[in-house]
Amino acid sequence: MPQEDRELIARGVRPDSKNRVSLGAAVADLDEDAFFNVYRDKQGRIILEPHVSVPAAEAWLFRNKTALESVKRGLEEAARSETKIIGSFSKYSDEKP
Repeated sequence: MPQEDRELIARGVRPDSKNRVSLGAAVADLDEDAFFNVYRDKQGRIILEPHVSVPAAEAWLFRNKTALESVKRGLEEAARSETKIIGSFSKYSDEKP
């Protein structure tokens, strides 16, 4: 990993008696549902790769590149207030009001 791709968070951190290391500030801005894959590279560095779970019913969106790009584009347009109201779609719903 190139040095410009990383940020020093703490120096001289030592594991406690149970080999635990507090990550504190290093994970403070991560999603509270994040979990980690842990890797050790050939130089002995330990790498934590954060992940979040996606419900199976929603995973299709991340597998469908066209749909995902469409959703991203829609969110960007909404953020720029480039949306318009075109009425209710309730008549297309299978759910009863």
